[in-house]
Amino acid sequence: MSTVTATELIEAQAADLWRLLTDLGLRSGRPGAVGPVEVLTTGRFGPGTAWRETRSHADGSPLVEEFVVIEEQPRHRLVLSSPGAGVDYRITWTLRPVERRGRGCTAVTVTQEAVPVAPYGRVVAFLLGGLAARAGEGALRRDLADLAAAARRRTTEAA
Repeated sequence: MSTVTATELIEAQAADLWRLLTDLGLRSGRPGAVGPVEVLTTGRFGPGTAWRETRSHADGSPLVEEFVVIEEQPRHRLVLSSPGAGVDYRITWTLRPVERRGRGCTAVTVTQEAVPVAPYGRVVAFLLGGLAARAGEGALRRDLADLAAAARRRTTEAA
């Protein structure tokens, strides 16, 4: 199992960032998204909610990913699972309000854990672990940058 973590301080309230993370209609408008979000379940957002979204690899090629909410603590913590080829992923978003220069900001941490679920997943993890960790960290940093950009855009639109 490998774990990668990235943190960024975003100039937005935790409640606003939580909405950007959990309102599936807003996800398709995020800069990292390259297509619409396909919601696979009905009802309110919470454990069991599933969706598929098209994102982009670092090289710009499309990547379709499926996510399922496995835990939520509104405005504080969101845990998702995402199946992969031989590896399942657990993505944890943590939001911690902080005061910065008299303005409300949020420290956002995202952690991705990769758990091999097939024999070849273990072999690939062993052989490419460092490379995969660097790629995973890059993806998490892009996700944080996309979230910050979406928050800035919403603040600008509201003004």
